Amino acid sequence: MPCDPSVLKNVPLFALLDDEETAVLASLVDLRTFASRERIYKIGDASGPAYVVVSGKVRVTTVDEDQQEVVVDEPGDGQFFGFASMIEQTPHQTSAMAIEESSCLEVSRVDIAVLLERKPLAGMDLLTTLGRQFHATQGLVRVRASRNPNELIEEQSTWGERIADSVARFGGSWSFIISFAILLTIYSSINVGLGKQAWDPYPFILLNLFLSMLAAIQAPVIMMSQNRQDTKDRLRGELDFAVNRRAESEIQGLSRKLNLLDDKIDDIENLLRKK
Repeated sequence: MPCDPSVLKNVPLFALLDDEETAVLASLVDLRTFASRERIYKIGDASGPAYVVVSGKVRVTTVDEDQQEVVVDEPGDGQFFGFASMIEQTPHQTSAMAIEESSCLEVSRVDIAVLLERKPLAGMDLLTTLGRQFHATQGLVRVRASRNPNELIEEQSTWGERIADSVARFGGSWSFIISFAILLTIYSSINVGLGKQAWDPYPFILLNLFLSMLAAIQAPVIMMSQNRQDTKDRLRGELDFAVNRRAESEIQGLSRKLNLLDDKIDDIENLLRKK
């Protein structure tokens, strides 16, 4: 159905157009109404018109590498979707479904071309509005971009913390145990062999002093490393919780879809019985 020019004035994408440009565009675009849970387009569909939400809400989704449905956007009043495929004339990379009853402006590539042919300056207004939207999207991506917590911890770790990790790693290895046992055996053997001329005769008081000093220094260094390990474990636990929560959400979504499918089957059965 034709669109009222006053409707376009409430859409941010067309807010910069003057009255003449708005009237031209209103004569070209169509206003469509989608029922709740009605699919507008799906992944792989041929390029078609783009849509601007006038009222209601739409869910735009895609499928990740794990074949899980991921919500890309949920445009509401005044927001748009499907413009990239419409402009590039490429198959849709996402699917769109009306969450509730929604009215959308249907804008085709031909509509934009006719508008630009009649009102060339309207293109700058559209590009300005699209540029603002893209910048806002890029900012959202930068904020929500996830990083590996281990890499982040390593980048923020100080020189002393790296030494503490190295000391703890070496102190808890067989290399340390074997080399330390060899060193103690050589030290004790030399002092026993020298007899009265030994610089540290039995019971090796000087050696015990060195060992006590080593233990006093090594203990807090190892505790520093353990504290860093606790931080890593906490971050891993938070990531595991996020993954589990997403899995639970996906399972709930699948359950809702199965229940909806069951209801649809029951409706079809009732229609068949009536016939």
